Amino acid sequence: MQVHQVQPASWVSYVIPIVVLLLVMTLRMRRMGRMRPLKLEQLWIVPALYLVVVAGLFAQHPPTLVGWLAAVAAFAIGGALGWQRGKFMEIHVDPETHALNQKASMAGMLFLVALIAVRFAVRAAGGGLHVNAAMLIDMLAAFALGMFAMQRLEMYLRAKRLLAEARGDAL
Repeated sequence: MQVHQVQPASWVSYVIPIVVLLLVMTLRMRRMGRMRPLKLEQLWIVPALYLVVVAGLFAQHPPTLVGWLAAVAAFAIGGALGWQRGKFMEIHVDPETHALNQKASMAGMLFLVALIAVRFAVRAAGGGLHVNAAMLIDMLAAFALGMFAMQRLEMYLRAKRLLAEARGDAL
C-alpha cells in the first residue's frame, strides 16, 4: 500500500502566493472606492515603458516563427481583455471644472482575480503542458503589453468623448 504524503514545499508554493494576493486585494479594495485624477496625457507612459521592456526581451532572445505567432496571438488576447478591463473603469467628468477622475470598479478587480486564477490553474497543469519556457515568457510579455496598451487606449478614447460631451463640443 502506497502512502502519499503532501510535500511541504508543494503546498507552500501555492499558499504563499494566495496569502500575498489576498493581502494585496484587501488593501486595493480599501482604496478602490476613491476617485483619483485621470491625466490623459500620462496614459501612454506605462504601455511605452512596457513596450521597451518587451522589445528588449525579444531583441535579447528572438522568438522562433512559432514563438512570434504565439506572441502575436497572446498580444491579441491580452488586448481584447485589456479593452474589456478598461471598460470596467469608471470615468467621471466634473461638470464645472471638466476635470477627469477615475475609479476602479469591483468588476475590474474581479476580472484581475479571474486572470490570476487562470494563471494558477495553468501553473498547476504546467507539468503536463510541455511548453517551451522561453516561448511562454514571450507570450506572457506580449499578453501583458496588449492588456496594458488596450486598457489605456479604451480609457483614453472614452475619457476624450466624455470630456467633449461635458464641454458641449461637437465630435
